[in-house]
Amino acid sequence: MATDKASRHISFDCRFFVGDRPCSYHKSSGVLCPCDHYQKVEERILIIKLDAIGDVLRTTALLPPLAEAHPQASVTWITRREARPLLERNPYISEVIEYGPDALLQLNVREFDWVINLDAGKTSAALAAAAQAPEKDGFILDPTGYVQPTNNAARVWLEMGVFDDLKRQGTRPYQDMMADIIGLSGKPHRYVLQLTDAEREEGRQHLERLGVSDAKPIIGLNTGAGRRWELKQWREEGYIELIGRIAKKHPAQFVLLGGPEERERHRRLISKSPVPLIDAGCDNPLRHFAAVVGSCDLVITGDTLAMHMALALNRRTIVLFGPTSAPEIELYGLGEKVVPKMDCLSCYKPTCDFTPNCMDLISTDMVEAAVNQQWQYIVSRADPSRLVKAI
Repeated sequence: MATDKASRHISFDCRFFVGDRPCSYHKSSGVLCPCDHYQKVEERILIIKLDAIGDVLRTTALLPPLAEAHPQASVTWITRREARPLLERNPYISEVIEYGPDALLQLNVREFDWVINLDAGKTSAALAAAAQAPEKDGFILDPTGYVQPTNNAARVWLEMGVFDDLKRQGTRPYQDMMADIIGLSGKPHRYVLQLTDAEREEGRQHLERLGVSDAKPIIGLNTGAGRRWELKQWREEGYIELIGRIAKKHPAQFVLLGGPEERERHRRLISKSPVPLIDAGCDNPLRHFAAVVGSCDLVITGDTLAMHMALALNRRTIVLFGPTSAPEIELYGLGEKVVPKMDCLSCYKPTCDFTPNCMDLISTDMVEAAVNQQWQYIVSRADPSRLVKAI
């Protein structure tokens, strides 16, 4: 229907334009298009990263160098529902699309300039193949149903995924190898996990309500690894012995971190521990769990989501490795890797018939030595935000 009123200008090409609701700047201050926050989008990039949640988080490390190389790009990220909270408020991402019917419908219509898929799984590769873009890097699904690499760097990663001997020979961090695939080799990278001040404070208050004080360093013990990766877990007796040794040598508080699968494990540890253990709960929402992890001064963990969160939030971190690749984890100077000597490391098996297995070969002495090495960094508590100094 015709109207005499002139249409308002809409900056459809602005990085902050949403489409079905006001942008954040209009909502907060009422500004109209075009405003001082206007950023013209000249390139549209699609990132596909579905699995697993920890891998989604560590892939965010590529966003800063990507933004530096493509400053006028709008980044859309497709991921699964469970990983979506970790991408919220990420300043480098314009839009997060949850994998499902909505993502498939949008891929059928939208056009991108560049598609990045760093996952060799068939579902991710099929999404990359379906997306409309003149340039694609990573992995795509071919008409015969096989995943194909798009360049030599992707081929290297694919071969490491299908040949165990190559996986064990790996010496480079995951982020460096992914940077090779998208042409950003040698660029500095870092996790991006944006918690609000309110979220951080709620994580601190959560521990305070449980009896944790600010008087002594807080050691977070992420003792489990979920049902899929039983072999990533260090033995309970090792944690009990370690707790006793640390308590005799250092003033510390011990907080148990984990998910629903660790509930019974936590109960056993609490009943056996020579000193009080504080269970942070096993049903915390993802971002709140991150805030609790971020409230710790030191996190001792296997190769798990809690490890990625700790590194993303600049916590001192000790990581116990066995079935997964220690070289692929970049610690960013924030801690120690504890790795046993065994020829079959990086087998990526969820369980093992060997006795002792790789995690059994991690001695309490090895972990205690790592704690002692890190203690100098966690005793400084001058910063009220509890962000300890990195190496």
